[in-house]
Amino acid sequence: MLLSKGKVRLADIARASGVSQGTASNVFSRPEVVRDEVREHVLAVARDLGYAGPSVTGRLLRAGKVNAIGVAAIEPLAYFFDDPWARAFLAALADVCDAKGTGLTLVSARNQQKLSWNIQSALVDGFILLCVEGGERLVELTRERQLPFISLALGSDDQSIPAIGVNNIDGAATAARHLTRLGHRRFVILATEFTDDHVGRISAPEIERGDVYSTSRDRAVGYWHALAEVGIAREVVPVFETQNDRPSVHACLEQVFSTAERPTAILAMSDNIAMLAMAWLTDHGLNVPVDISIVGFDGVPEGGMVKPGLTTMAQPFQELAVRAVHAILDDAIPTEREIIEVKLIERGSTAAPKT
Repeated sequence: MLLSKGKVRLADIARASGVSQGTASNVFSRPEVVRDEVREHVLAVARDLGYAGPSVTGRLLRAGKVNAIGVAAIEPLAYFFDDPWARAFLAALADVCDAKGTGLTLVSARNQQKLSWNIQSALVDGFILLCVEGGERLVELTRERQLPFISLALGSDDQSIPAIGVNNIDGAATAARHLTRLGHRRFVILATEFTDDHVGRISAPEIERGDVYSTSRDRAVGYWHALAEVGIAREVVPVFETQNDRPSVHACLEQVFSTAERPTAILAMSDNIAMLAMAWLTDHGLNVPVDISIVGFDGVPEGGMVKPGLTTMAQPFQELAVRAVHAILDDAIPTEREIIEVKLIERGSTAAPKT
C-alpha cells in the first residue's frame, strides 16, 4: 500500500503491519510491553512509510502539562546572556528547574509582529516575565494564553499583574545610609531607565511623575529618604538616567566630572552600571574607593570578581527563582505582589571620603 508520507497515520501503520492500533501505539509509547519481533516489524513498516511516530506536541497537550516554563522579556534574546542581572536570575532558575526536572524555554518578545504567535505557540506550562517595563502588550498576550504567569523586576505600578519583587525603596535607602555613615555628603545617582530613550540628567519632579518606571523611581525615593536623614535635600543630588549600558553610563560620567564640584560617592541603580562606572573611573585616573566610593544594586556574581569588589544590595536570586517556579508549577500565583528584602554586601568599593 502506497501512502503519501505527509498523511501517514498510526492507523495506517497498524493496518500495514497487520497488528491492532493499540499494539502500534504501544510500539511508540510503551515499547517495553511489545515483543521484540513485533516491535521491530512495526518500526520497519513505519520507516518504509515515512512515519516518525505520534505527535509529541499533541500528546503533551492532551496530558495537560508539558513540564516546561517559558521566560520572556521585552528585550532581544541576547539580553538573557549579556545582562548580569538576567544571567544571575536565569542561573538560579536553571538550578531550581534542574532539581524539579523541569525544562526552560526562552521566548522572544522583541519582534512585535511575531510576539502574539511566539506567546501563543510556546509549549510551556506558564510564563515568567522579566523586566516588564513597557511590556503591557506582553502581559496582555500572556493573559490571553490563559496560562499561569508571574512577573519579576516589574517596572509597573499595576497591582493586577501577579508579581514577585524586591524591596527597592528600603534597599536603596540602606545603600545610601551605608555611605552617609562613612561620612559622605556629596552624591550623584546613576539611574536605570525612568522612561524610554532618554540619557542624561533628570529632575526630581520628572522622576516623581506617574508615567515613569516604578523600579527606578522607587530606588531614587529610597536614596532620597536616607539622604534626607542627614539633611541632604533631593534637589541638590544630581540624578543621571542611563540605559544600563556602556555608552550611556560613560556619557553621564563625562557630564558628572566636567564640573568643579565632584561627588565623593556614586549610588548606582544596578551592579552593571556600577561596574561600568568603576572601569571608567579607573581609566580616568580616579581610585575607587580612595577618590570616590560606589554602591551597586543587584548582587550579581561579577560584583565579587572586580577589583576592588563591589559593595552592593544583593537580591536573593535563589529565593526569587524558587518562588517563581512554585507559582507556575504548583498553580500558586500570588493574589497580591510579593516583596522580598535585599541585603547589603560590603566590599572594597566603599570607604570614608578623603579629608
